[in-house]
Amino acid sequence: MNEKILEIDPFLKPYVSDIRLRNKNYVDTKKRLLKKEKKLSNFANGHHYFGFHKQKDGWVYREWAPNAKKIALIGDFNQWNRTSHFLQLIGDGVWEIKLTKKDKLVHGSKVRIEITTEKDTFERIPTYCKRVVQKKETVDFDGEVWAPETAFVWTDQDFKRNQDEPVLIYESHVGMAGIKEGISTFQDYIEIVLPRVKKLGYNTIQLMAIAEHPYYGSFGYQVSNFFAVSSKFGTPEELKLLIDTAHQMGISVLLDIVHSHSATNVVEGLAEFDGTETQYFYSGKRGTHPEWGSKLFNYGKTEVIHFLLSNVKYWLEEYHFDGFRFDAVTSMLYHHHGLGVAFDNYDKYFSTNTDTEAVTYLQLAAEIAKEVDPDCILIAEDMSGMPGMCLPIEIGGIGFDYRLGMGVPDFWIKTLKNVSDYDWNLGSIWYELTQRRPQEKVVGYCESHDQALVGDKTIMFRLADQEMYWKMDVFSQSDIIDRAIALHKMIRLITCTCAGEGYLNFMGNEFGHPEWIDFPSPDNDWSYSKARRRWDLAEDTNLRYRFLQSFDHAMIQLVKENNLLATPSQLLFHHEDHKLLAYQKGAYVFVYNFHPVAQHTVTLQIEKASTAEVVLHSDWQRFGGYLNAENPETLVITNNKLTIPINRRAVAVYKIS
Repeated sequence: MNEKILEIDPFLKPYVSDIRLRNKNYVDTKKRLLKKEKKLSNFANGHHYFGFHKQKDGWVYREWAPNAKKIALIGDFNQWNRTSHFLQLIGDGVWEIKLTKKDKLVHGSKVRIEITTEKDTFERIPTYCKRVVQKKETVDFDGEVWAPETAFVWTDQDFKRNQDEPVLIYESHVGMAGIKEGISTFQDYIEIVLPRVKKLGYNTIQLMAIAEHPYYGSFGYQVSNFFAVSSKFGTPEELKLLIDTAHQMGISVLLDIVHSHSATNVVEGLAEFDGTETQYFYSGKRGTHPEWGSKLFNYGKTEVIHFLLSNVKYWLEEYHFDGFRFDAVTSMLYHHHGLGVAFDNYDKYFSTNTDTEAVTYLQLAAEIAKEVDPDCILIAEDMSGMPGMCLPIEIGGIGFDYRLGMGVPDFWIKTLKNVSDYDWNLGSIWYELTQRRPQEKVVGYCESHDQALVGDKTIMFRLADQEMYWKMDVFSQSDIIDRAIALHKMIRLITCTCAGEGYLNFMGNEFGHPEWIDFPSPDNDWSYSKARRRWDLAEDTNLRYRFLQSFDHAMIQLVKENNLLATPSQLLFHHEDHKLLAYQKGAYVFVYNFHPVAQHTVTLQIEKASTAEVVLHSDWQRFGGYLNAENPETLVITNNKLTIPINRRAVAVYKIS
């Protein structure tokens, strides 16, 4: 292991001892875990050992519960008899029971275990259950043995992500996939959303809320059962069909994985599974998130690392996911969880507040993911900007491919809330969108599901507000709507092309989905009216949403077909008073006029080209403007000078040759 990270980022040199400690912790922990094994993928096989496994003459079930004194397997197969099927302790806190066909345990059997400790007796759901179902009459959960007689037949053997294309992510929540007021299914997503993703040009979907979570309104971020596909949306086979279908369409599928914390649920969760606070989690204050109230994993404990790394391998192996977006990485990296901390100098990254065990776990998670699938995509939701997050482990990094550009949506929201159009600082916009850690890739976005939640507003809703209810039809005239549509297009294009090497959009935001996301709760009388997607709005030719959708499609096609996100951005011109900004990416020149009222002309210095043909213009008629795209404008470059007239609140993209 070398220290090339210090050459890539010279500001790290005063922290060389911290980088060396990072490397040492990783090497030492890996040695402790592997012992005789050569690879992490040989170590992280918990899902192949624990849980229920079919044998020639029945089943074997194993569970790790070191505080237990007695464990009984109960379920509908034995009429919930608490004395007929006891597990045996086989060492190191591991319990086992072998069942024959006479025991009548079958695929679909409902199960729990009853654990007896020195102090108490209680029921739990096995930790490695692949399916957990809720009873309608009591809303309690049971585990379900899942081993269909006929295995799912994959057809994606030839699927391989196109490495020449940027990662263009359609962030999705399956339960919100339909227009209906209710919870949509995996099958609904296959029929409704996948064709839209394909047509729009996105090459990756990111699925939220897949692991079982008791509280639907948590957006899937309060996981109880880490190996169970949420039964709210369908069966494990239906999720496999979704992923297989996406692969047939050439679309990669990422899992929004939550290893940053766990639900506090006891029966169907990990909290106090064997009657102790510390089986999977830290004790006391360190074991509870101060804002979320959820449980925090002990990343230094061998059995916990084994459980979580096995979970990483499981989703790649069992479901053919193409990678992960790791949730709440900032919360993992620091003992203060990033709460109320401005990461404005390097001291904030390397101090006693840094959770070095969590850093090591993230390195191990990245390594095992790449061992199982070298092409998998790893994205860290880290707003702190931890140095080396997206650099290889062998040079001192943490091993992820991308971090989410979380500062960009915050910047746009603050700008829209607090600054008049006349006072937008284009220098600040350029800086916020283009600042990166050297050689560390970013997934840029102007809004995700976070900005769409109730209590916040999407960019379109913030721009148009109540006018969206009355003036989004093509027959109405509204300066507010005109401004909203114009800026929505401009903000998305400049963010997509400047804010990262990848791009993310939350489903529906491409056409300015109205209002916010509000999951059913007592506050809204358990309504699903705002926990769905109004696809019909984008298809209605009498509404303007279709203009935004058409622009998004054209934008995605432009950056994908020309791999523009991998092309460096060169600032050509900016004028604060006129609100003009121009930059070049390879053979493409982007010219923006953010001014609210004035048309301007921009003269740019362009080398080694003679003509410039417009390939995208926000004022084309199919995007709700007045220009005819059937006769694209071609300009002549004279004496290396390109002069472009650009209307107010508009952006034009030219290809030079």
